[in-house]
Amino acid sequence: MPIAEMECRQIVVIGAGPAGAIAAALLKRQGHDVLIIERQQFPRFSIGESLLSHCLDFVEEAGMLEAVNAAGFQMKNGAAFACGEQYSAFDFGDTFSNGKPTTFQVQRADFDKLLANEAERQGVEVRYREAITAADFSGEQPILDVQREDGTAFRVQARFVLDASGYGRVLPRLLDLEAPSNFPLRQAVFTHVEDRIDDQGFDREKILVTVHPTQKDVWFWSIPFSNGRCSVGVVASAERFVGKPDDLDACLRAFIDETPSLNRVLQNAVWDTPARSIGGYSANVKTLHGKGFALLGNAAEFLDPVFSSGVTIAMRSASMAAGVLHRQLQGESVDWESEFAAPLKRGVDTFRAYVEGWYEGSFQDVIFYPGSSPDIRRMISSILAGYAWDERNPFVAEPKRRLRMLAEICASPRP
Repeated sequence: MPIAEMECRQIVVIGAGPAGAIAAALLKRQGHDVLIIERQQFPRFSIGESLLSHCLDFVEEAGMLEAVNAAGFQMKNGAAFACGEQYSAFDFGDTFSNGKPTTFQVQRADFDKLLANEAERQGVEVRYREAITAADFSGEQPILDVQREDGTAFRVQARFVLDASGYGRVLPRLLDLEAPSNFPLRQAVFTHVEDRIDDQGFDREKILVTVHPTQKDVWFWSIPFSNGRCSVGVVASAERFVGKPDDLDACLRAFIDETPSLNRVLQNAVWDTPARSIGGYSANVKTLHGKGFALLGNAAEFLDPVFSSGVTIAMRSASMAAGVLHRQLQGESVDWESEFAAPLKRGVDTFRAYVEGWYEGSFQDVIFYPGSSPDIRRMISSILAGYAWDERNPFVAEPKRRLRMLAEICASPRP
């Protein structure tokens, strides 16, 4: 296919999702020329609908908070956990880190389009329905081959490329950067429903994470939106799907039927949207950066959806990368490993410790332990609110050791 044209830009961002929009806006606010290339047309469906409080710190940094506050999204003030008749709720207004006390639960199609529009409003150029087909980082500056929806193609040369392509993982695929994840393969089956929830114990201002009553490694999310709808999904390893219906809607309903407390919450729901599935989503890469590029968010690594950490990690990586890149473009000497990759990984590893603890059962023991001190609950709440980089918090500074010690205290048989 002939390449008809070559374009020269300062910064190209791959992907217009939250990481891409935030990074592009931050760099544009510093006076840089930024082009976002997005394969899909927005709005488009995405999961990851329950934001953590720390997300709004980056939304605010990028000058988008006023627009997000005005959009009418469902307010979120914490996270609730249920297992059988056990129930434990954490309030983001009462955390060790004293971060933002509330955040939002959003339909990502609307939220992501809003952030992309805000980036455009600030002067970022966003092009939809354009796909990166090849990438050459061997020369003085990176060159990307791009194909438009109509089949025409062009090349763009940039001083630097930020990959915020999410599950598309554009540069990891094209540059052979993908590495195996050490997490077991799990699958999520999910849908949106008209929820009609009338359960007096259900708090629409919190995500509800429900544990299967007999299979503690199987869990559900329930994320209510402001329009009377709710995102509902189940996450389980492959063997837990054995014997379940092949039809995704029937499969999801079968898991919920086995979980009386959640079945009760959703007893009036109108199941009006076909279920979807995503599997093998945990991912890793050999490096987060290289000559002329850095990887943001899910393009670099995705752990697990259990604590809704994906968008937070994405936005945090966008903010950090934008700061380092701005200084580099100003002529400063920067070290991407020590100033971006290593500090980003510290927070990711904190989340990882608690995700692993969740599936092992130790963190579930901590979550549902009725005798935890208020101070410990505030430290845990900080992590659940996204402040996994606040190393003043002992449960961030030493996550594995602290969790192990606390789990030994809290371990007790649950019904």
